Amino acid sequence: MKELAALFAFCALPGWTQLAEQAAKRLDEKVGATLAAFNAPSVSVAFTQDGSVVYARAFGRADAGTRYAVGSISKQFTVAALLLEQEQGKLSLDDRVAKYFPDLTRAGEVTIRQLLSHTSGYEDYAPQDYMIPEWEKPTTPEALLEVWAKKPLNFDPGTRWQYSNTNYVLAGKIFEKAAGQKLLPYLQRHVFGPLGMTSAGDCAVKSAADATAYTRFALGPPRPALREGSGWYFAAGDLCMTASDLARWDTAFLNRQILTAKSYEEFTREVKLKNGAATHYALGLRLGEMAGTPMMSHGGEVSGFLAMNSVFPKKKIGIAVLSNEDNVGLVSAVTAGIASELLEPQGGNAQRDTEVRAILENLQQGRIDRARFTAHANAYFVEPALGDYKTSLAPLGKLIVLNRQSEQLRGGMTHLSYRAHFERNTVALNIYVTTDGKFEQFLVEEVF
Repeated sequence: MKELAALFAFCALPGWTQLAEQAAKRLDEKVGATLAAFNAPSVSVAFTQDGSVVYARAFGRADAGTRYAVGSISKQFTVAALLLEQEQGKLSLDDRVAKYFPDLTRAGEVTIRQLLSHTSGYEDYAPQDYMIPEWEKPTTPEALLEVWAKKPLNFDPGTRWQYSNTNYVLAGKIFEKAAGQKLLPYLQRHVFGPLGMTSAGDCAVKSAADATAYTRFALGPPRPALREGSGWYFAAGDLCMTASDLARWDTAFLNRQILTAKSYEEFTREVKLKNGAATHYALGLRLGEMAGTPMMSHGGEVSGFLAMNSVFPKKKIGIAVLSNEDNVGLVSAVTAGIASELLEPQGGNAQRDTEVRAILENLQQGRIDRARFTAHANAYFVEPALGDYKTSLAPLGKLIVLNRQSEQLRGGMTHLSYRAHFERNTVALNIYVTTDGKFEQFLVEEVF
């Protein structure tokens, strides 16, 4: 599908001024090429840096005012509402579910914090990544809880981590009981309104600015997607908004507005299991890193929409990417492309990245410039190895985005880790470079 329209809003701030025009142009080209490669209807992008939204643009069948469903990114706002009420003494995240809904399974053992960190044991009512017939019919949060929160737990509370939308439907109902008011109007008054997020609201309330939902089967073309009936997501994933408004939330999050410092500490602190094991999850936030930079992120998916929201507190950067087609890797690839631009501006490592890209594209064709490699690496790349690299990599199509994940010293060499996003899949690169700039290792590995 060709790019049909592209509307743009951009302003430069201190720290971005010198690179603003060149960086914006590179981002435009990178995002536009990624959209075209994935053959998706549209993608909207916005990012915040140093306290303000500095880039917002829509590509494809969209403009800067297009609203998208953000799916499970909605969970961050449910967490914010509960933390605000905790600040007012209306509830505690360590309250047991039984205080509000005593008839649910093991309600006297499960805490609100365990709901928000997916360590409760309640089974997910919506694990599928495609529309099932039941979802076309309207339901209510109460009906969902009557079935899914009365089933036996999948594990003892606090002993394992398992993603579950049931947790957030229940958390939303606990909020409403403790606060004595509905969740969405509360968010409008206390979060969306103060932050100027004018587009944010319930996806069930339709707007002319709403993007049309699409899906695809395997690697086929975009096709109109069915949408879930009302009531299916509630506090787990009911929100729609523009990329710019999501970036406004990122700005407030990075600037620690809305909530107290203590609440932000709870929001972002990793929740450990009872045995001390890591979950890599805080409250509605996944914890990880990109390009060696600590990252808090969350994806979102409902029928016909995919979203990704990522913040990098040490860099004061937030990236929001929204798209109106599911079953495609577009939002991850776009996020990686933007992050590579912002986290590692063009300069010192650009030449190395260009060289890695050239080697990878040559390997897709079963070719290698042996002068770039050490004797050990040349011994590894025998003809059968080159043949396997070609036959396995060529079907992946064009290399769209190359994102460096980490760089560190080991064995007297530089160890580099990359994610390479192709048209049809993503692979990992595991690379060692010697002090004289030759490649001692260049392994392509499957991403699990």
